[in-house]
Amino acid sequence: MCEIPLDYVDAPHSAGSKSWSIARRLRPAQGEGITKPGLVWLGGFASDMSGLKAQFVDEWAKKNGQAFLRFDYSGHGASKGKFIDGSISDWLEQSLSLFHQSTQGPQILIGSSMGAWIALLMARRLGLVENSKRLAGLILLAPAVDFTECLIWSQLDNPTQRMIIDQGQWLRPNAYGAQPTPITRLLIEDGRRHLLLGDIIKTHAPVHIIHGLRDSDVPWRHVLNLLDHICADPVTLSCIADGDHRLSRPEDLSQLGAALDHMIASLEQTAREE
Repeated sequence: MCEIPLDYVDAPHSAGSKSWSIARRLRPAQGEGITKPGLVWLGGFASDMSGLKAQFVDEWAKKNGQAFLRFDYSGHGASKGKFIDGSISDWLEQSLSLFHQSTQGPQILIGSSMGAWIALLMARRLGLVENSKRLAGLILLAPAVDFTECLIWSQLDNPTQRMIIDQGQWLRPNAYGAQPTPITRLLIEDGRRHLLLGDIIKTHAPVHIIHGLRDSDVPWRHVLNLLDHICADPVTLSCIADGDHRLSRPEDLSQLGAALDHMIASLEQTAREE
């Protein structure tokens, strides 16, 4: 596969602090792909843009000639900054900045785990500024919406909660690597500013959710709760009976490719009917 060169983009900080230096790879559209929506990858918590799913989407975009943006949040992968300094607010702001700086026209947001939460927050923000036409669709993989509160904080015992409050962080065992993942007080408290599951979620575009029923990080009941809140836009749910949280096996990636094919075909059919 022809790897798109990595470059760095300055993402302004709304609080007036120094801009973030964000690493990205931007594949331009070619041929017939110029007329189709671009794709934007939004990675998971403590993940980076070099993962198997992001690479699969890059190859899919190359084959179909469509534009594809992927990047690392601050403190992730090749981007600058410290992971423990990051928050949902920061990573949302960076995602919106890269979206506006690096894409044109309608886009499909592809969010994995935390990235699905970021995608829904982006949809809400774009809707508030009457820019929702930039959204052609959302594909959400193992959506960890509100994970800081629902999937971490509420599951912790009192001593661990107290450690986060008093010491500023807790080192959470990492099922996917040797090093534990810091869960900071900043992450938990800031996450409460962005909770979505207490109200109707408007995406302003069709949504396709792919979830593994053996996902131990995001239980399937959490996804059903999310479905209850996305009630103003069309939603498709694809369940993979033996899929885990990573959804990175060849058969999982095949489901992702099928979701992309179906969404593009549906968008083209709608355009012909209008």
